[in-house]
Amino acid sequence: MSTVVRRPVAFVAAIVLFVEAVGIVFINAVLATVVKNQDMSLAGLDPAAISHGTWAMGGVFGLYLLLCGLVLLLTGIRDRAPGRIGRIALIACAVVHGVLGALTVGLVGWAAFGSMMVVLGLIVLTLVAYGPGPEAGPGADRPAGDAEPSAPAPI
Repeated sequence: MSTVVRRPVAFVAAIVLFVEAVGIVFINAVLATVVKNQDMSLAGLDPAAISHGTWAMGGVFGLYLLLCGLVLLLTGIRDRAPGRIGRIALIACAVVHGVLGALTVGLVGWAAFGSMMVVLGLIVLTLVAYGPGPEAGPGADRPAGDAEPSAPAPI
């Protein structure tokens, strides 16, 4: 994939993840506030514990999405593949979007599924676009039929 395409895809994916991070934190803030104000309990759990857990989950997931967005933004700026940790974070983010997309079909609807698949597609397209290229080692410029002579085995 050419540089003309892969840099804008990385930038768009980063912007989408930044917006999604804000949305996740906002949704969890609303849920935590509703649980706290309604004094809801789940199987005898303290409502304050549920509210604090929802805030923590929203914050951690929002920070994770911001981290993935930052990796994508730096990938687009540098026009280089992300490092090992960055690739692992992006792959995990893609897997989470795939699983959540599958769950949203039944719970929310096809529009939510479509939006999750668009984000998944942007992340995967960026990973593939910045994936490993052809190996540049000794003999990379030779045709495939010309094998390098092997050295004799040591005795």
